[in-house]
Amino acid sequence: MFRSVRHMIYDLIEWRSQILSGTLPQDELKELKKKVTAKIDYGNRILDLDLVVRDEDGNILDPEQTSTISLFRAHEIASKQVEERLLEEKSQKQNIDINRQAKFAATPSFALFVNLKNVVCKIGEDAEVLMSLYDPHESKFISENYLVRWSSSGLPKDIDRLHNLRAVFTDLGSKDLKREKISFVCQIVRVGRMELRDNNTRKLTSGLRRPFGVAGNFLC
Repeated sequence: MFRSVRHMIYDLIEWRSQILSGTLPQDELKELKKKVTAKIDYGNRILDLDLVVRDEDGNILDPEQTSTISLFRAHEIASKQVEERLLEEKSQKQNIDINRQAKFAATPSFALFVNLKNVVCKIGEDAEVLMSLYDPHESKFISENYLVRWSSSGLPKDIDRLHNLRAVFTDLGSKDLKREKISFVCQIVRVGRMELRDNNTRKLTSGLRRPFGVAGNFLC
């Protein structure tokens, strides 16, 4: 209600400035005055204030100089116009709500923003950190992996991306909202030797990907 009245007041202030400018032709000035009075009557109606009875030019009728029957008929016309305006506003609002619901159903409804600060896990070698969304009831991942390569020194392999490891999961639509549960899963894959304690340079291997750890948290 406050926002509606505020918008109407802004419109009235703008129209008042146009009227006081004295630059409008007579026909435009007459139409603008009708818009002003219609807006005022509509505002009084939604605020449950008294209905002001006017003539065809938008001037307030003087009850001392107007017959009772003329006042009654003018009041009927004014009430009908305000009710038509209310029905029109209600219809427009319903159409907007329907369009929003259709758009909501047809397009992704929300996104998940992830900002990786640090990986607190003693690995001993380089690692790959994979983050994704998982449906535990269907036992399947419902998003692609966000991959971050982590070095054995405890920093990202791409040092330029330090403090800037961000991702947005945007493939979440109305179907995902209906899922009973969604988990955020983080997988850690060690990249390096077959065995961490293998120090024999003759048998030393490198570049092997071995599962190291996994963690998850329910989002909903």
